[in-house]
Amino acid sequence: MFMDGLDELDQKIVKLLIRNARISYSDIGQQVGISRVAVKMRVQALEQKGIIEEYTTIINPQKISGAVSCYFEIETAPDSLMEVAEQLRQNNTITQIYRVTGRSKLHVHAVASSNEEMEGLIYETIDKLPGVIHCSCNVILSRIKDIKGLRL
Repeated sequence: MFMDGLDELDQKIVKLLIRNARISYSDIGQQVGISRVAVKMRVQALEQKGIIEEYTTIINPQKISGAVSCYFEIETAPDSLMEVAEQLRQNNTITQIYRVTGRSKLHVHAVASSNEEMEGLIYETIDKLPGVIHCSCNVILSRIKDIKGLRL
């Protein structure tokens, strides 16, 4: 369903990369029946088209001593939304920002190294944002399910 725009070979390559982004071109080629060079060319084409955006290491902040992870729901005046989003985007404690429907216009995730750093983010950054109508904060106690990217 999600991959209707890709041919069958690209779909197989993407599925293998989703399972293991560190898989070698040679291993992919063996599994899909083409050469390592052909795999590399197809992967590069997928990257250039923006279908594959990045390869990354995902760190679980709850496994790091003292790390605090929170979600914020921030409702702003319409004319302040983009300025608020830009100010948040520039903050290194903020890891994700989504524009969403409903009362809350921005859904924001932050990971701080301590309660003190999270408190600083709230008081020094979020509380001073222009045009904020309402903001709520939820501390993440445990991760039950967390899927990264597209799952097929």
